[in-house]
Amino acid sequence: MKVKVKTLENKEAGELALDKVVFGAEINQGLIYDMIKYQLAARRAGTHKVKTRSEVKATGKKPFRQKGTGNARRGTMVAPIHVGGGVAHGPTPRSHAIAMPKKKRALALVSALSSKAKDGKLIILDDVKSKTHKTKPMAEALGKLGVTESSALIVGGKELDANFSRATANLPRLDVLPSQGANVYDIMRRDVLVLTKDAVSDLTERLKG
Repeated sequence: MKVKVKTLENKEAGELALDKVVFGAEINQGLIYDMIKYQLAARRAGTHKVKTRSEVKATGKKPFRQKGTGNARRGTMVAPIHVGGGVAHGPTPRSHAIAMPKKKRALALVSALSSKAKDGKLIILDDVKSKTHKTKPMAEALGKLGVTESSALIVGGKELDANFSRATANLPRLDVLPSQGANVYDIMRRDVLVLTKDAVSDLTERLKG
C-alpha cells in the first residue's frame, strides 16, 4: 500500500510503500485493550502504604484496668478498632505490573498502526527538522498539515531534532516521540498519527524482525 509523503511545509515529497504486515494487518481490538491495560498497570508506582498496629507509635501501657469499668476490655490503644490505631489489611508497596507475552505486545502495536492507517489518520512526513526552536512558526506549519486541529502523536527517527522538540514542547494535545518510544497507548490516545520516513523504516524493521 502506497501513501503520499509530505514535507513539514505541506509540500509533496513523493510516495512511500507501507508494509501490509505492519500497516495493513487485521485489527485486534482485544489486543489493543490488553496492551493499554498492560502499559497503564506498569506505570503505577505502587508506593501506597499505611501503618499496621506494629508500626503505630504509641504507649504500650494498658488503657485501663481489665475489670470494673463497664467498658470492653482493652490491652492496647493501637488496635485497628481504635481511632489512631493501626490499619488492618491496608495497602502495602507492591508492583501492579501484569504479564503480557512479547509477541502479543508486538501484535498489539501492529493493530494500533493498522487502525490509524485504515481510518485515514496516518500522515507520513519526509522529516521533522526545524530551523528555529520557536513555537509560533511550528504551530503554523503543523496547522497547514491539519495536525493542530486535533490531537496528534508525531514519531520521528531514532534521534529527534533538538529545535523541533523545543518548538513543539508547548503545543497542546501534541506528543513527540522517537521511533523506539512508539507505543500503543500514545498512538490510540491521540487522534492523528504522524510518522517520518525513518520512523516507518524503524517500526517496520522492529515489528517484522
